[in-house]
Amino acid sequence: MPEASVLRIPPGVRVDTPLCRLSHDLAALAGWRRYCLALALGIILAGALPPVDLTPLLFVAFPGLLWLDEGSRSCRAAFGLGYVFGIGYFLAGMYWIAGALLVDIDAFWWLLPLAALGIPAILALSTGAALVIAHYGARRLAPDGTARIFLFAVAWSGAEWLRGHLLTGLPWNLIGYAWSGGFPGAIAMLQSVAWYGIYGLSLVTVLAASLPALFGVSSLTVPPRTRHWIPGLLPGLLAAGLILVPAAAGALRLHASRTVATGTWLRLVQPSIPETLKWDPTRSAANFRRLIELSAAPSEHPLAAVLWPEAAVPFLLQRDAEHRAALAAIAPKNGYVITGALRANPPPDPPVRIWNSIEAIDAGGDILSHYDKAHLVPFGEYVPFRALLPFKKITAGTIDLSAGPGPQSIRLPHLPPFAPLICYEAIFPGAVVAAGERPAWLLNVTNDAWYGRSSGPFQHFAIARTRAVEEGLPLVRVGNNGISGIIDPMGRVLARVNLDTVGYADVNLPAAGGLTLYARFHDGVFAILLLIAAIPITVGLRRPRPAPTA
Repeated sequence: MPEASVLRIPPGVRVDTPLCRLSHDLAALAGWRRYCLALALGIILAGALPPVDLTPLLFVAFPGLLWLDEGSRSCRAAFGLGYVFGIGYFLAGMYWIAGALLVDIDAFWWLLPLAALGIPAILALSTGAALVIAHYGARRLAPDGTARIFLFAVAWSGAEWLRGHLLTGLPWNLIGYAWSGGFPGAIAMLQSVAWYGIYGLSLVTVLAASLPALFGVSSLTVPPRTRHWIPGLLPGLLAAGLILVPAAAGALRLHASRTVATGTWLRLVQPSIPETLKWDPTRSAANFRRLIELSAAPSEHPLAAVLWPEAAVPFLLQRDAEHRAALAAIAPKNGYVITGALRANPPPDPPVRIWNSIEAIDAGGDILSHYDKAHLVPFGEYVPFRALLPFKKITAGTIDLSAGPGPQSIRLPHLPPFAPLICYEAIFPGAVVAAGERPAWLLNVTNDAWYGRSSGPFQHFAIARTRAVEEGLPLVRVGNNGISGIIDPMGRVLARVNLDTVGYADVNLPAAGGLTLYARFHDGVFAILLLIAAIPITVGLRRPRPAPTA
């Protein structure tokens, strides 16, 4: 048996269950078979997330990875195993990022392998680090099997937190998002992010999905003395409790909370303009006309605002009175057209700074308020280390976009205050609402047409849905090609315009929920969970093993 193994067979316990035999067969794998299986398990794990939504695959991927790691004879081998597992996970879950390069493939063909393989290769460092921490702890601290599972879950969720914060951060496809899609009953489990956020849900999920690995090292056949039944069933009981208790509490939360309409009607406009045509100068007039026609259609309700997606207007509105007048003509009485647009430094100076913005235009054609995107996409909206990397950004234009100051609330007469989020700003937990400026709703404008009919838009919608539950605020999402929709503070999708549909939806804005525990303390709750999860690790420590002798 490898020296790092802690999921080992206790003395006197029979190894006669299928899971026991399977775990030992996996630990015995070597060479390319071992790493191919790790890659396959990572791909299987991605299937637990939207849009596949096969959440039970969690209970296949994590035990399989831990059983494979029983054959790791060094930290280097454990890191390699976790790294290959992560390659499969991120390759299957984020392949669609490379689709953005296909819009201008003649200019960016050379970046295609870097986007398709380079991003998974970088992100997989986090999964390799999580497994090597668990492996190193097993070698040096000699915890029992349960303690090692807790150590692995803490390491994995801690690595996810770091992935979401280091450099510019990319907290995409965190394990907790396995409960944000369409698996039956998943919304009840999703309610727990209102208490400990998505990182806390990842910790609970990884722990619950990994505990069944202990079934591979103990027999579940009935032993001679019945007092041994309970220890044999403890991993399953604990895993079930970690899922069923939060899910039951979430179901009660859903039952006790009803969607309350405010009477504020909004029109979500989804033009579904292909990205290849969006910035074509010969198509700009037709694209703008489509938006105008969808916005001007009669409504059965008095509208407070017409909402357009990210960068819907290809003109600099502050410098373009003609198009501002066109927007003013469709603005509701005492209402607004709120649109994504590019914004430049004020005239008469020539444009030297550009922001990806949201602008609110009233019926008089005045821009009453704006918000500038703060969290820009590296290489998409600007090129980091511009002096060292002299190539153009992926989005249109030659000027790198400038970053705004950060989260804020926009307050306009006759409209409940809202927190604007542009594109992937909605993926950053705890960074969507300005401190001390709690709004009544969240507005996320985006353009996912870059990625076609791939997993990306479905994942993006599910992630934005999670922010609504975390903050206890309704979220309105308006995408160029979708998915557009409105979500109440409990994460219930009240209306949606499906991907690639040309159309609009008139929606009644729900009332905000109460201030959630997560909205009050953010990731401080997750830090407390990590400390609680560390208790079984310390309790399960045994005396260090002596060095082997010849």
